[in-house]
Amino acid sequence: MDEKLKYSLLRGELVDTQSIWSRHEKRVWFITLLTGTCMLYSTRTTMPLLVPAVAAAQKWSKTDSGTVLSSFFWGYTLTQVMGGYFSDRFGGQRVILFAALGWSIITFLMPTIIWSAASVKSYTIPIIVTIRILNGALQGVHFPSMISLTSQNLCQSERSSFFGLLTSGSAMGTLLTGILGSFVLDYFGWSYVFRVIGLMGFAWALVLRYYAMAGERNRIINISTPARLCSNKALTEASVPWLRFFSRLPFWACVLTHACEMNCFFVLLSWLPTYFHDGFPQAKGWVVNMIPWLALPPCTFFAKYLTTRLIAREWSTTTVRKLIQSCCFASQNVALFVMSRTTDFHTALICMTIIIGGTGFHNNAVTVNPQDLAPLHSGSVFGLMNTVGAIPGFLGVYLAGHILELTQSWPMVFSAAAGINLIGWLIFLVFGSAEAIV
Repeated sequence: MDEKLKYSLLRGELVDTQSIWSRHEKRVWFITLLTGTCMLYSTRTTMPLLVPAVAAAQKWSKTDSGTVLSSFFWGYTLTQVMGGYFSDRFGGQRVILFAALGWSIITFLMPTIIWSAASVKSYTIPIIVTIRILNGALQGVHFPSMISLTSQNLCQSERSSFFGLLTSGSAMGTLLTGILGSFVLDYFGWSYVFRVIGLMGFAWALVLRYYAMAGERNRIINISTPARLCSNKALTEASVPWLRFFSRLPFWACVLTHACEMNCFFVLLSWLPTYFHDGFPQAKGWVVNMIPWLALPPCTFFAKYLTTRLIAREWSTTTVRKLIQSCCFASQNVALFVMSRTTDFHTALICMTIIIGGTGFHNNAVTVNPQDLAPLHSGSVFGLMNTVGAIPGFLGVYLAGHILELTQSWPMVFSAAAGINLIGWLIFLVFGSAEAIV
């Protein structure tokens, strides 16, 4: 009996104002996915944290470092749409599990890969870049799968806030790497950071498989739930109406605005440790890798609270999304402007903290906009949005390294990020919408 679904004989019709997940399942999946996002970002930010030490040991140039850092996003762009599509069809939890096993093992083995590649002098960087591309491809499915999973199991009123809170796991993961990684780096060396973080990611994948996913077999479902499950399955198995999406300006506003903000986020995510290492060598590594990321969870929660309150006061969802996204871009651009002109460590640290905190508002605006525009195909649409969003990631991260190699000018890097942010801000204010396309 425990291998089968048990149905409770409850009356009433399950509509889109009710969730498939029970209250207990919501708690289990929230904690599991939040922890998984934490481990995802912990493994993702390990290389940016360690690249100064690895570059010094392996004698990499700034261009080499930029190539290695940006190559992650080359792979990241490849699997976004695919991850959302397979998640919409077969379940996001399965896609997340398969990918998590892959990126955890790669992180654990990265020191061995770097040492082995160093023995082949002319192919050192290409070998490491290839592995980084594979790592990015595996991590690229996580967010599309997660948004597909939550869209299929939560009611409409809960989806955006639930997913928005899950994104705060990115800050937790970066903090974990900044604190634990910096400690291990200082006392044991860079190779042990990869080992420890990779092992933790693998442990989380086992928890996902043998705890969260195992509970599905004993799910107690409302008697009318199968009808909704079958309905959702039929809808998600239908082909995604891409031509209809491509013909609508709100869709492109969502995609392009996300790309502009991700350029800023990925450039800082990848180069922040190097910026403080080069500009303020006396600064403690754990301080500069921890303090800025402390702002992201409270800003995410505040943006979620503000969104909920404004919608409860009957503000239109479109107006709320634009307001919250404007808070993101306004705070980031002011901080980038100040940061490009300061030589004071504390001012730079405060500005970086504001920039990272601004991403919390983005996570409750454009990031959840695919659920507004395409509630039945949110995984696929989010995947396409994140694919385009990752393109400035690898271009911006690489170009930042190239600019630094040629000019040693951090102000030029920050000014470029602010200009791209401004473009995205204007696009979303003019063309953005939260009205469903399909």
